[in-house]
Amino acid sequence: MLALLHTSPVHVPVFDALRDAAHPGLELRHHVDAGLLERARWDGPEAVAEPVAAALTRAVAEGARAVLCTCSTIGGVAEAAAAGVGVPVLRVDRPMAAAAVAAGPRVLVLAALESTLAPTAALIEEEARRADRPVELRTRVVDGAWSRFEAGDGEGYLRRVTEAADSVTGADVIVLAQASMAPAREATRVSAPVLASPAPGLAAGAAAARAGEG
Repeated sequence: MLALLHTSPVHVPVFDALRDAAHPGLELRHHVDAGLLERARWDGPEAVAEPVAAALTRAVAEGARAVLCTCSTIGGVAEAAAAGVGVPVLRVDRPMAAAAVAAGPRVLVLAALESTLAPTAALIEEEARRADRPVELRTRVVDGAWSRFEAGDGEGYLRRVTEAADSVTGADVIVLAQASMAPAREATRVSAPVLASPAPGLAAGAAAARAGEG
């Protein structure tokens, strides 16, 4: 069983649909705690280290063979807590970051939240060092996107993300920093590849969970 740690309930149907399409038979168990993101936004990701570790411990107690954190802001904190829980803990955006580094040196990160930029940038730089590849990283917050997300205006949120991606120039690859931004990928018309985290992240989580059951 793969447990998923979310900071918004909107991710639950997204990952269920991805599971049904690409990983039939994989058992998912969703843990949603919106308060983790709110606290991390105001006090920094390290402020939620203890509650994240507690959530991971609960997931393992319920039978998880691996845990996938779908929030980019707290993904690094979740990874860091893995040693104390006894199963693999993955952040959803790591496979995406590796793919971005492989696509070319000029990487542009789009995020709906300011708090997501630093963790995502650090992850991409880490993957660049691991691959021994150069990276020229730029980041940008999509103006007005998060307020629409919080208001429940999903269409307006994704429209803002799509417009931001389509305005990008001089990039080899565009990274959508948050899992909630993923549907905008299909609507963009920009020539550079646009990467989203849910599908490759779930694939990595599924592989880890199945390895743990072997």
